[in-house]
Amino acid sequence: MVLTNLDMDVLRTLAVAMERGSFAQAAQRLGRSQSAVSLQMRKLEGQVGQTLFRKAGRGLALTEAGDVVLGYARRILELNDEAVTAVKGLAVEGTVRLGLHQDFAEAWLPSALAGFARAHPSVHVSAEVERNAVLLERLGQGRLDLVLVFGAAPAPGPCITTTKIAELPMGWIATTDYRRPADALPLVLFEAPCVFRDAALAALERARVPWRLALTSPSLAGLWAAAGAGLGVTVRTRLSLPRGLTLVDGMPKLPKVPLTLHCVSDPSPAVARLRDILLEVLADGLPNEASA
Repeated sequence: MVLTNLDMDVLRTLAVAMERGSFAQAAQRLGRSQSAVSLQMRKLEGQVGQTLFRKAGRGLALTEAGDVVLGYARRILELNDEAVTAVKGLAVEGTVRLGLHQDFAEAWLPSALAGFARAHPSVHVSAEVERNAVLLERLGQGRLDLVLVFGAAPAPGPCITTTKIAELPMGWIATTDYRRPADALPLVLFEAPCVFRDAALAALERARVPWRLALTSPSLAGLWAAAGAGLGVTVRTRLSLPRGLTLVDGMPKLPKVPLTLHCVSDPSPAVARLRDILLEVLADGLPNEASA
C-alpha cells in the first residue's frame, strides 16, 4: 500500500484559513493570492480523496472529513514547529528580560513563554508584570530588553525600536446583569496615568454623561473583582475578559488602543528570538477585529 505524504505547506494554509474564517484572510496572512490558497485546498482534497468544505453562508465551514483533516493538520504542524524551534533553540543562550502588561500576564501569553522555555533551555527568561509607565521607564534605564504595552507611548530612548502590532477596540465592561443607574455612572478604573482611564473619562465628558469614581486600583485583578461585584463599569479590551463580565451596550463610543512591542535596537540572539515568537503569537492570537 502506497501512503500519501500530505504537504506541510498546504496543511498550514488549511489551519490558517480556519483560524481566520476565510480564504481571503488566510491569503492576506500568508502573503499569497486567494486563488493560490483555493488551489492548495483543492490539492489537499485530491490527496485525501474527500470534500473538505461545505457552504455555510459567507463563512467557511468544514465537512466531517474536513474536521478530521484539520485536527490532524494542527497536530502535525505543532510537532513540526516544535521540532524546528527545539533544534534552533540549542544554539541560543543568554538572558531575556521581558516586561508585559497584566492583561497578557493573566491571559494566553504564559503558554507562549512556556513553549519558548522548552524550546530554548539555555535561555533564562525573566518576566516583570507592571503598568505601562513603569515598564517603559525600566526599558529606558536598560533594566528590560522587551516591553509589551498598550498605548502609543514613544520609545523611551534612541536605542529602542518600536513595533506597532495592532489596534484593539476598547469596551465598557460590567456584570452580565448590570443596569446603568439614572444618576452618575460608577466607574472602576486604574489609578492615573492610564490610557484606558483617560479614554473612558474623555468619552463620558464628550457625551456629557455624569460619572463618579467608585473604585481605583493598581491591579487588573482588583478591577475585575470590583466590576464582578457590581461596584461599577470598567474599560479594557476583551483580551482577558473573566467569566461573569461582558461588554456593555449603549455607552459612549471609545477609541481603539494601540498595542506596541518595544525592543532594544541591537538585541542578542535570545532577545531577538523571543521578540519574533511574541510577534507571531500575537498576530495569530489577537481578536479578529484587531487591525494591524
